[in-house]
Amino acid sequence: MNKILIIAPHADDEILGCGGAISYYKKNRFDIYIAIMTNANKGNPDLYSEKFISKLRSESLKAHKYLGVKQTLFYDYPAPNLDQYPIAKISFEIEKLIKKIKPVKLFIPHIGDSHVDHQIIHKAALVASRPILKSNNISILAYETLSETEWGPKKYNLSFVPNYFILLNADQVNKKLNAFRCYKSQVKKYPHPRSLKNIKNLSTYRGGNISHEYAEAFMLIREIIK
Repeated sequence: MNKILIIAPHADDEILGCGGAISYYKKNRFDIYIAIMTNANKGNPDLYSEKFISKLRSESLKAHKYLGVKQTLFYDYPAPNLDQYPIAKISFEIEKLIKKIKPVKLFIPHIGDSHVDHQIIHKAALVASRPILKSNNISILAYETLSETEWGPKKYNLSFVPNYFILLNADQVNKKLNAFRCYKSQVKKYPHPRSLKNIKNLSTYRGGNISHEYAEAFMLIREIIK
């Protein structure tokens, strides 16, 4: 069976960026794997308690079970200061994961996101997925994360300009919203970007970009046609 691997810097990024895609590919009989790379308690224990991280990870598992995710993997890299951690170590772990899972598609955060953790994970994933081995002949797509991607720097040509769209139906959008509802600690009130209303608004906006009702948008970084 074909496999998809989603790399998320923090718990909830995977639903915000790929919640619709998960439903789409699950319907098409793909196995979905999600790797959540950081543990904020390791990087800032004064702000993020072990109890909070445990609750957040329970929310992740609930959301992923709802969407039919095959496996969730948690790592303990120190958010929110990955720029102070050796990126080679992160890349090595992602490379091992790619070799083990052998996905046909790899979803990673966008390089232009405002959060430095997203930028580090993007770079580490690209190093890990260099097309050196046959197992790395995979499609790589960058996803957008509300309140990160749209707030990133614009003057360095790092804007999110989607060139790859996955059409969604109303049921898939609702599943994305329901999955995000599982993240009770992360849901915000409208008009915050991470409110349920604005998550749906983005699906509508991206659908409108291509004259459809709903869609999720990505930037295709590399695709190798076999």
